[in-house]
Amino acid sequence: MKTNYEVRYAASPQDVKSYDTTRLRDEFLIDNLMSPDEVNLVYSHYDRFISGSAVPVKEALTLEAIDPLKADYFLERRELGIINIGGSGTVTVDGTVYELDNREALYVGKGNKEVVFASKSANEPALFYLNSTPAHKAYPNKKIGINDVEVVQLGAPETANARTLRKYIVNSVVDVCQLQMGMTELKPGSVWNTMPAHVHDRRMEVYFYFDVPAEQSVCHFMGQPQETRHIWMQNNQAVISPAWSVHSGSGTSNYTFIWGMAGENLDYGDMDHCKITELK
Repeated sequence: MKTNYEVRYAASPQDVKSYDTTRLRDEFLIDNLMSPDEVNLVYSHYDRFISGSAVPVKEALTLEAIDPLKADYFLERRELGIINIGGSGTVTVDGTVYELDNREALYVGKGNKEVVFASKSANEPALFYLNSTPAHKAYPNKKIGINDVEVVQLGAPETANARTLRKYIVNSVVDVCQLQMGMTELKPGSVWNTMPAHVHDRRMEVYFYFDVPAEQSVCHFMGQPQETRHIWMQNNQAVISPAWSVHSGSGTSNYTFIWGMAGENLDYGDMDHCKITELK
């Protein structure tokens, strides 16, 4: 098996104003996810948030401690959220096997020493998307099925943002330290996510875009509300959103994305809204 990782450092909003397209993508875009028989991780200095993927095809994959953690095992001081967007698979945590079908999730608490990913079929492998944050307390592992999530209907066809939001790993569903994860699916004919946009200075966020049809793209908007920038996103790519940045997107077709958050609190509604007419 192969584990790849990279480290991304925090950037000042004043500095980001001067970034060109290449620098903006280098700092915030994560474009190496969902590679067969690899674990790929990005360690961000924004709230020490790790985003990544594991795609076991020919062999099972083990979640290894990467050097920036300076830990004996990956979850020595961290918690982990996993959402499967591929075929059926299993996640084995210290000998306990959890079966995850498409769009099912698993929360893994601090202190678990071995996490192993496997697919039931190499022809239709599991695609495990991973988020991890520092943890101060060990909470029990918990599988979250599609019927266990909190569902919220948002937006409207008239504003091209009708979407279904599913909360998987939030404190009303599972006990967690600071990690939050969920999934938002745009309905046919709708393309805008998280609009009106917002920032939340108490938390950072990562968006992972998938189900983007072939030959289509999503334009992700970031930056301070009066100094926005954009990054064109392809299928199975993620983007880091600092606490000072808006995080919104518009696609050339409907799509789905997974949001992950970490920071000072677990209040999902803690956000500072930005009026659409005041965005620049």
